[in-house]
Amino acid sequence: MLHEGLGSIALWRDFPQRVRDRTGYEVVAYSRYGHGWSEALVEKRDPAYMHHEAEAVLPELLDTLGIRRPVLLGHSDGGSIALVYAGGYPHGVQALILEAPHVFVEELSLRSIAQLKTTYETTDFRAKLARYHGDVDGTFRGWNDIWLDPSFRAWNIESSLDAIRCPLLVIQGEDDEFGTVAQLAAIEARVPAAQTVLIPHCGHSPHRDRPEATLAAIARFLEQR
Repeated sequence: MLHEGLGSIALWRDFPQRVRDRTGYEVVAYSRYGHGWSEALVEKRDPAYMHHEAEAVLPELLDTLGIRRPVLLGHSDGGSIALVYAGGYPHGVQALILEAPHVFVEELSLRSIAQLKTTYETTDFRAKLARYHGDVDGTFRGWNDIWLDPSFRAWNIESSLDAIRCPLLVIQGEDDEFGTVAQLAAIEARVPAAQTVLIPHCGHSPHRDRPEATLAAIARFLEQR
């Protein structure tokens, strides 16, 4: 399981266990560098940070754990990392399950991320997020700053999709405040066999906003394989 840009193991809450109970699959979750209680981020991120996670960190982690051909379940940034990994290792992934992945930068995303910066600085959101991260300011700035950096506007991973050969499920909320259905359309254009599920009354985090609908979609997808 690959968490979102402000995520960590703890922020998945009970979802990993619920996935295991529902599907019978063993589940591994981890906090990326700069998240949760992993090592604190000390350098400024650049636009290739998700590529680094997909091309250097994740392969080493899977090798260390002895995991071969995993099913990758990624949320937001984690979904993007999963796509890049699957594009680089087309025969190394059993399947992809993606919640609200990004394959290019949208103005909606940037507006919402800018608004979240204001929320972080002016409300109790920082205190709430600090429950899940050892260095909450480093975690927040590491993600927020690079997404709002002008150099990030050109970030695009659509070319990574062409090499993907495994079954793919994309789940997105109809009310996603960080991305539109254009992300789904871009994935379907490059991976014609991709399955998509659009969940009503649901924002950017389907597993938190509509957990039962999300679990049902995941279970159906895995049963088809």
